[in-house]
Amino acid sequence: MLMKRKIITIITLLCIMVSCFNINVKAEENEKENTGVENNVNEQKYRLGTVKKTDSNYKNSKKIDSSDVHYGWDLGNFYIKGYTAVDSSDKDCPVFLKTVGDDVKLYFDLEQDINKLNGSSRKHISDDGDGIDEYFGLKKQKFHHGALIIKKINYQNEEEEPVVYTDYLKGIKKGAETEVDIFEEGDYEVALDYQITHEDHKLLGKYATFDNDYYNYRIFFKFKIRNGNCMVFPFDVATKQELSNCAVTENGFYLDLAKSRYLNINVERRVLNEAGDELVEDVRFNKPAKDGDEYTEEGIYIIKVKNDETDQETEKMIYVGTDDVLKAYATTGLSISEIKEKINEGAVIDEQGNVTFDENVESKALNTKIKNISTSSKKSEEDSKGSGVIIVIFILLVIIFLGAGCFIFIKKKKEIK
Repeated sequence: MLMKRKIITIITLLCIMVSCFNINVKAEENEKENTGVENNVNEQKYRLGTVKKTDSNYKNSKKIDSSDVHYGWDLGNFYIKGYTAVDSSDKDCPVFLKTVGDDVKLYFDLEQDINKLNGSSRKHISDDGDGIDEYFGLKKQKFHHGALIIKKINYQNEEEEPVVYTDYLKGIKKGAETEVDIFEEGDYEVALDYQITHEDHKLLGKYATFDNDYYNYRIFFKFKIRNGNCMVFPFDVATKQELSNCAVTENGFYLDLAKSRYLNINVERRVLNEAGDELVEDVRFNKPAKDGDEYTEEGIYIIKVKNDETDQETEKMIYVGTDDVLKAYATTGLSISEIKEKINEGAVIDEQGNVTFDENVESKALNTKIKNISTSSKKSEEDSKGSGVIIVIFILLVIIFLGAGCFIFIKKKKEIK
């Protein structure tokens, strides 16, 4: 009977363990599955562009109406991915902010079979042999099955030559999200020009294509890429080492914007001038700066950076020169008067501009203070002793006078008797 109970108990425990194991495995599988879905859902992407009907030169765009062969369906969609944030206050030209590690990419998702548009075998993408895009200044050329055109305007407002990908739609697959390009800072204009053939007329009982069966369309959009940081990097002109905020250099420094071309940078230079017995700050210049600018004249430099897209601001201070007071001013943040006061108290300024008290100076000052206290104490003690002697003498004299008076009084009293 006892053996039977033990066997039942063991079997029950095994069943519980197996059940727990299955639950854990299922939970892990669900967690992995949910994590994958969540990552896909949370991946940022921003749709760009709207299709418009155009004339034969892909200009004079107009909205597609209900009578059009392209009404009610899309060829595909463009998306931007890989950014940190987007400013869509201007819906016609959103601004994508990138930070370190971001690769901002443009994708195209083809939704149609280009030989059977919207499910109709009589609608397909034409082989356009004489395409012209006047907006981008393109001469007549063979666009074939769609031409993708990308133009960049750089930070100097210079328009670069458009990059043209002809026969673009033939090289991609339906349902595939195709990477178009990677983008750095700049302003961009993108267009996909394509032509649709609609076999809408019959000839001898069969559908045929006539000159008026060709229709031109265009997906066009603009966007901007900007760095989301607000940083400038000062480097020593001689050692090429990066200088941190409140750094000191005798050589001077130059600015490196790390390819952030759209930041507003201002540099202010201050020096110290004598005004009587005081040293006062004097601003020598306050002006905009650019990437690569060098500063070698002695002075305190205040570098101010602002990112207009994020409204962030950064400020750095660099001292160029050998003046100890200015070194300390740039490094410690103390005022000139506070620094001079500390120097008068025995402080010293090291090469980096730190204000410290030398141990020997402190020791001497402490010994002097102790000696003064000791001398003062000894003097007080001597003064105290002198005062005590005087008091004792005074009391003795009073006693003597009183005694003498009493003696004379008693003597006279006896004589009278």
